[in-house]
Amino acid sequence: MENLQDFIEGMPKCELHVHVEGTLEPEMKFELAKRNNIELPYANIEALKNAYDFDDLPSFLAIYYEGMNVLLTEQDFFDLTYAYLVKAHSQNVLYTEMFFDPQAHTARGVGFDTVIRGIRRAQIAAETSLGIRSQLIMCFLRDWSAEFAMTTLLQSLPYKEWIIGVGLDSDERNNPPMKFNKVFQRAREEGYLLTVHCDVNQQGSIQHIWQAVNDIGADRLDHGVNAIEDKALCEEIKKRSLALTMCPISNAYVVGGTKADVLDQMLDLGMRVTVNSDDPAYFPGYMNENLIRLQEEVNLGKDKLVQLTRNAFEGAWLPRATKDRYLAELEDFAV
Repeated sequence: MENLQDFIEGMPKCELHVHVEGTLEPEMKFELAKRNNIELPYANIEALKNAYDFDDLPSFLAIYYEGMNVLLTEQDFFDLTYAYLVKAHSQNVLYTEMFFDPQAHTARGVGFDTVIRGIRRAQIAAETSLGIRSQLIMCFLRDWSAEFAMTTLLQSLPYKEWIIGVGLDSDERNNPPMKFNKVFQRAREEGYLLTVHCDVNQQGSIQHIWQAVNDIGADRLDHGVNAIEDKALCEEIKKRSLALTMCPISNAYVVGGTKADVLDQMLDLGMRVTVNSDDPAYFPGYMNENLIRLQEEVNLGKDKLVQLTRNAFEGAWLPRATKDRYLAELEDFAV
């Protein structure tokens, strides 16, 4: 495994599924709390880490949203985003598409402008100093109203040049994609690309994935593990060349297993499956750790590891010529 681990660590990569708020490491959480005069309900970093005891999506989300309370100023969002991009760069991630959750901040009284300007400054700084390129995907919180999502969409329009697409995340139970159909339609009219979280082992998973594909017209599917249960659905996803952004380590926390075997099956079916880190401060492991964990569980060889990465670059929301440049770098490394 040592040689394959070196191969994984050196391989040029693309990440398509990471929540910038989910990269808030405990150390930074304490730093920002001190800066903003916020008292955390934890004595120290170790106590905070011990609180990360979740075994399903709702128990994770409770901790996740609580942690955001330390994010108040434009500088906070800059520091958060820049730290992730530095980490991603250190793992040879060349390009990343980051989710952000503006509603989780505007609902606390933090301005949309504050959030996106801090993130945008960090993107520019990281591309200038490190060479890592990134784009932003704005997510709607599906356990809140479609009206709030539409308001957030309208708030985003002055910053359209900074946002490549919109997504749908948070608690999926009783919150199917079609709840937000009008919001997605308007987003499409505004030129945004569309993606939808189809979380693992949720009530109505297959129906929700079909809605995302056929009714919403998603350009990508986040997670999407349960598609393997429906042969016709797998064929439709493959026919449309939709990328699926799977997250092995986070799966292990919320459903008790990485679903590495499913990912391997999808690779064998020729589906455009990819590997990503999701919320790496909470599910410990960035890109390299996720790929290494996957390789260990299903004994992936170099060819499949390269194919996963090729799938990510192909699934990225980038011009063809830009994809080809990244792919050429990957192929040169893999020779």
